[in-house]
Amino acid sequence: MAEIIRMPRLSDTMEEGNIVSWLKKVGDVVKPGDVLAEVETDKATMELESFFSGTLLYISVDKGVVPVDGIIAIIGNSGDDVNKILADAGTSAVPTPKPTEAVKSPSPSIPESIPQPAVASVAAPIPAVSAPIIQSNENGRIKASPLAKSIATEAGLDLNRVIGSGESGRIIKKDVESFIAHPTSAPASIGTKQSSSPIVLSSPPIAYGDMPVSQMRKIIAKRLGESKFTAPHFYLTMEINMDNAMTARKAINEDGEHKISFNDMVVKASALALRKHRMVNSSWYGDKIVIHEEINIGVAVAVTDGLLVPVINNADQKGMALINQEVKILAAKAKEKKLQPQEMQGNTFTISNLGMFDVEEFTAIINPPDACILAVGTITAKPIVVNNQIVIGNIMKVTLSCDHRVVDGATGAQFLQTLKSLLENPVKMLT
Repeated sequence: MAEIIRMPRLSDTMEEGNIVSWLKKVGDVVKPGDVLAEVETDKATMELESFFSGTLLYISVDKGVVPVDGIIAIIGNSGDDVNKILADAGTSAVPTPKPTEAVKSPSPSIPESIPQPAVASVAAPIPAVSAPIIQSNENGRIKASPLAKSIATEAGLDLNRVIGSGESGRIIKKDVESFIAHPTSAPASIGTKQSSSPIVLSSPPIAYGDMPVSQMRKIIAKRLGESKFTAPHFYLTMEINMDNAMTARKAINEDGEHKISFNDMVVKASALALRKHRMVNSSWYGDKIVIHEEINIGVAVAVTDGLLVPVINNADQKGMALINQEVKILAAKAKEKKLQPQEMQGNTFTISNLGMFDVEEFTAIINPPDACILAVGTITAKPIVVNNQIVIGNIMKVTLSCDHRVVDGATGAQFLQTLKSLLENPVKMLT
């Protein structure tokens, strides 16, 4: 029986997928677990695997955009009538590549996930980081996709040396390619200067003229446009003296066992402040306001094509060292655009930090469904008055963007006062 493969919904905001490349061509025999194609969503590039055995009879689009639930391929027996199958499905055939036209292997490109029954998605690589990672070797058997094994065999690579990033630590194509390209590479540095939040990426050369809009950029434009022009924003800015925070961070990092950044301190302080000011940790849903019990903080990460927001779940219950580890892992995965849907959903509050770019102060657009977002600037040495004396202090400006449908000015100000108190007296975060 022929099986129709449709474009799955791979993230909660996905409305269409961009087929980057096919790893199988018309006429190829397909087995369960074989990777059919790479599809770019608004948040990542995913490998699509087949659940069925048979011959690949039809490919609707060699490269390009297909709406969610649109037909992308048919797998069946070599004698099946493709036109009849498509007609029964309510569509008609378009030209497909001939069996002799090989589809080249892809080059890298650029969520409550609801996979469709015909296809399953598999994540791609996580760069090596200093945190627990599921191993791909189980009872002496290496868990790897057929394509990953094939590439490793051609390269003479022992798969025992590769860390898998697929489901249950399974090694996939991108893991092998990443290892071959950077066998000893470590994850990118997470920020510079005083603050260390989003990854700083080297941008590729940009040519003059028209530039295609990526799926990620389309969703950024849509969601933030809706947020800016639907939610009535207002902004509160406060200066925080970071002298004590700098002293505390230096003492913690000198120990050598655990390293933390100023951004980790901001995440922890924000989480504790949210516990006290619950309305800031809430969402507007038209006919109701949901006050969240969990405190899940999204950390904005800049990537080549836009912005991703991985989430630190239950941040109020975690120490700064653990927050640091999680941010590094998620930021490294964001750099590769390989965050999984569950790593980018459930946020109740967001932090955007541009301190590493010497930005002193800015306003951020609220990241739905949050009611607030905190914009963090750089730490700057400047004259301040202490005990009627002018001294040099290390000042950081933060700006809270609030959805006025949920949060009033006094509520936002009280949250910032608590945040300020915690950062200016870091010992309070240890109790």
